[in-house]
Amino acid sequence: MIWIIFIGIAVISYLVQANLKNKFDRYSREPIAGGMTGREVAEKMLHDNGIYDVTVTSTNGMLTDHYNPANKTVNLSESVYNSCSVAAAAVAAHECGHAVQHATAYSFLQMRSKLVPAVNFSSQIMSWVLLAGIILIQSMPQILLIGIALYAITTLFSFVTLPVEIDASRRALQWLNHSGITFGTTHAHAQDALRSAAYTYVVAALGSLATLIYYIMIFLGSRRD
Repeated sequence: MIWIIFIGIAVISYLVQANLKNKFDRYSREPIAGGMTGREVAEKMLHDNGIYDVTVTSTNGMLTDHYNPANKTVNLSESVYNSCSVAAAAVAAHECGHAVQHATAYSFLQMRSKLVPAVNFSSQIMSWVLLAGIILIQSMPQILLIGIALYAITTLFSFVTLPVEIDASRRALQWLNHSGITFGTTHAHAQDALRSAAYTYVVAALGSLATLIYYIMIFLGSRRD
């Protein structure tokens, strides 16, 4: 049964990623009426929200856009930073949504930030602990239990990320609409792009939960033997 779930999630993940790529490819070719670049959209949203201590920078790669609360930078990929498209405006506003969350002490963002050190530590040793736990499950089941606890931290992080990303998109779309940067069809397309991006986080969280349940089942199975 668990393998059917894994396969199902893998297929859904592939479809969601393919859909996201298609949507962003399409909306990257659709210009916004004002002709603002992603950088200009980001700077305007920050300033409209009274944020002047966050820097907008360009970063290499595709879909590498992110907000870094440590140094207060909105990092936009080159295709977003210099583009005047609906997709660029949506992505830039979304990342600025995280900056607004930071400035307003949004609770889920604070929770996620507090989890980062634990997640980084867990990610470094989790695979080795789980492998050792499965190999030594009959003689030292406690090792697998430790591995499960480490994996549970990353799963918790995945689920805490969901409201953070959804709220950032909500803030972005609300501002894009009120500022008049997107309207009518372009706003609907910006909403569609961000909704498609949100689905990737949902699938990732469900995949992490399914994997956690799988390891728990292995542990409980060893207890019955």
